[in-house]
Amino acid sequence: MKTFKKVYIEITSVCNLACTFCPPTERKANFIKVDDFIKRLDQIKPHTNFVYLHVKGEPLLHPKIDELLDIAHAKGFKVNITTNGTLIKKNRHKLLGKPALRQMNFSLHSFDGHEGSTDREGYLREILSFVREAAQHNVIFSFRLWNLTQDNATNIQKSRNRQTLAIIEKEFDLDYKIEEKVVPGSGVKIAPRVYLNQDHEFQWPSLTAPADEGKGFCYALRSQAAILVDGTVVPCCLDGEGVINLGNMNQATFTEIVDGERANQLVEGFSRREAVEELCKRCGYRQRFGA
Repeated sequence: MKTFKKVYIEITSVCNLACTFCPPTERKANFIKVDDFIKRLDQIKPHTNFVYLHVKGEPLLHPKIDELLDIAHAKGFKVNITTNGTLIKKNRHKLLGKPALRQMNFSLHSFDGHEGSTDREGYLREILSFVREAAQHNVIFSFRLWNLTQDNATNIQKSRNRQTLAIIEKEFDLDYKIEEKVVPGSGVKIAPRVYLNQDHEFQWPSLTAPADEGKGFCYALRSQAAILVDGTVVPCCLDGEGVINLGNMNQATFTEIVDGERANQLVEGFSRREAVEELCKRCGYRQRFGA
């Protein structure tokens, strides 16, 4: 039986922001039902102990996020959440003290990525207040600034990032500038269980993007798989539109789907350092692992 380091479970396809780096989903707006979430966990339990509550969408929009965390804990899962952070004040009481919550990733680049954002300090203040309070529960935190360009960011974005980093430096009483320590594509530890990661702007793979020769490697269906909110299983968290539809958990079990013909062909292809799916041929992440 295939095992994974993590399985992504999308609990909503809806987001409260419209960021330039994240194309809006063409899928139906949807929120996972509690009964369906339970079924997802029961089916993936033999395959992993770690779930990530996102693919597309903003997980803190789910009105029963606290109940989902309690269910995950009862079934022995550790949970990671990636959020834009704008709803943290409204949801902090639903998150604090939840034993299932292992890690929270805050996509701080969403502030500048969303055209209507205002009050950077207020936005960060609520996030940092939550991080302070949650520290006693041993939650891991990752602040993400994934908005660098290939020329190491424009002057405007550098200035914006400096404003964000200055607030974080002050909060954690750092005696250095973060960008002097962090290497793009990796993180720097700024406090116990608190990290900051900078990287180049993320590009979602798309069938409309140009394909290359398809050489390279990927950990899709080796270390991870993903389940969209409607039950569609895809190879990884980058298939936000369900292009590589391996099957639906409303018609087949997760075990059957990840061991199906299309899934195995994808894995065997990458064993030969070859992308067999058209979407994979248009995904830049594959090239990070070399040819």
